[in-house]
Amino acid sequence: MSIDDWMARGVDEVVVWEGRPRIQTILPAVVVGVVVLAGAVAVAFAVDQPLVGVVGLVGVAIPLLAYARVTNTRFAVTDRALYRKTGILSRTVQRVSLDRVQNSTFSQGLTGSMFDYGTVSVEAAGGGGIQFEDVNDPREVRSVIDRRLGDETLPGTVEQWTAVLDEVRALRTTLE
Repeated sequence: MSIDDWMARGVDEVVVWEGRPRIQTILPAVVVGVVVLAGAVAVAFAVDQPLVGVVGLVGVAIPLLAYARVTNTRFAVTDRALYRKTGILSRTVQRVSLDRVQNSTFSQGLTGSMFDYGTVSVEAAGGGGIQFEDVNDPREVRSVIDRRLGDETLPGTVEQWTAVLDEVRALRTTLE
């Protein structure tokens, strides 16, 4: 699915980073699924009831759902906002404008530190925020966001702002 299929961005809004959770984050679900499947099959043979083995289908469903969750989650940073899309059967798109961003952090667990993945959290003015979970190189993702926040430049030249300051001083002198 193309990023433009789910993201309602402006015509001149530029995507500066996009990503998704690491596929390797489904490994715990795969392990649990294999254990459930093997356990169900073992119990089915032990009690001589093949229908008990049907419970093993849960063991197949667990990693499939984890895979669907990861592949249907997308993150994007543009020159104006942060986006997060989730959903398997339905779609939820969250957007936080860069002008509302107050703070950004990243965190990594033990495996995240070993394999360089983690979560980037962004707090927004007025409450709320957005999280990019299990992304590769979270330090770099946070850096991309912070660079976008630092792009706020004042319009005009130094000479124009000096002229405005002179005008304001003249008005103040007149009023006093």
